[in-house]
Amino acid sequence: MSEEVAGEIAGEPLRPPLAAKTRAGARKPTEIRSLARSHTRTALRVLVGIMRNDEATPAVRLSAANAILDRGWGKAAQPIESGEEGVETVHRVERVIVRPEDAGHADQEAGNA
Repeated sequence: MSEEVAGEIAGEPLRPPLAAKTRAGARKPTEIRSLARSHTRTALRVLVGIMRNDEATPAVRLSAANAILDRGWGKAAQPIESGEEGVETVHRVERVIVRPEDAGHADQEAGNA
């Protein structure tokens, strides 16, 4: 780790780890999200340090730069190509529940048709 990154991390006060469970049981997702967000400044400093580190590989620096841009500006929209101009792709998900005793009737009806 570069001295610049280590110095930026060292500037953050160290906090003792929090207990894994609260009185009511396991942490709720909102608590975990809040805890993770409390480390945003440190995480961003680490990413910037990696991006600026001349000793890091280009792939690592690029990955850090992309992570910074994604967090700051959001991920770029990914267009979906349908193969035809102006045609909107419609997806339909259908859930069919078949009872085992009805499966025999469906096979017989298919054979009679």
